[in-house]
Amino acid sequence: MGRPALACLGVGLLALLLSLINQFSAAELTPPLVRASVLASLLAVGFLLVATLWTRAVPRAPERVELEGPQGLELDDSLPEALKLELAWGSQLLLTATPGATVLVLWQQRTLLRRGLLGSGSVLVGPIGQRALATGKAISLVNLALYPGRDEFAALPAGLPALVVQPIGDEGLLLLGGWSPRCFSRSDELWLEGWARKLRTSLEALPDEGGSL
Repeated sequence: MGRPALACLGVGLLALLLSLINQFSAAELTPPLVRASVLASLLAVGFLLVATLWTRAVPRAPERVELEGPQGLELDDSLPEALKLELAWGSQLLLTATPGATVLVLWQQRTLLRRGLLGSGSVLVGPIGQRALATGKAISLVNLALYPGRDEFAALPAGLPALVVQPIGDEGLLLLGGWSPRCFSRSDELWLEGWARKLRTSLEALPDEGGSL
């Protein structure tokens, strides 16, 4: 709760308390006193309501999770130089222009890129990844800890709070993990989708490795 909302809450509680003290300490409950107490109580409740609505209108931003792991860049050495440059450029933009902590690009069962906070192990495409590929639409896991299928992303840094699974055509995935729950906006997702479409053109020109997601 922000300071303005706390101030409204404090004023409302104080006004309500003073109204009750005034009413119970009076020697006689006269009609004017009762009317004044009712009006004061309504005013106090109004302040409490404003504090509540203010908190809902300006919700507290989720706190950034302190994730452990090395920072780095890993690129598949067999890729053409132009594609390496594209992957390096695009991933750097994602990590600087969004709340992203880690980026991973998977194509035909090959991990082409890891950048940012690095995890370990190989990527296992499970039900969530397969659903993204089947529908051709991104899946946003706003709080990864709540999803029972999160084990398929064990190759990403441990404790990652949020993840967007963006398909690249029907043979690749672009994974963007965030620093805090519900951290990605609609504009972040649109940028991710746009870059995935751009990558698809370059990736489909690569020799077919025979793999399939």
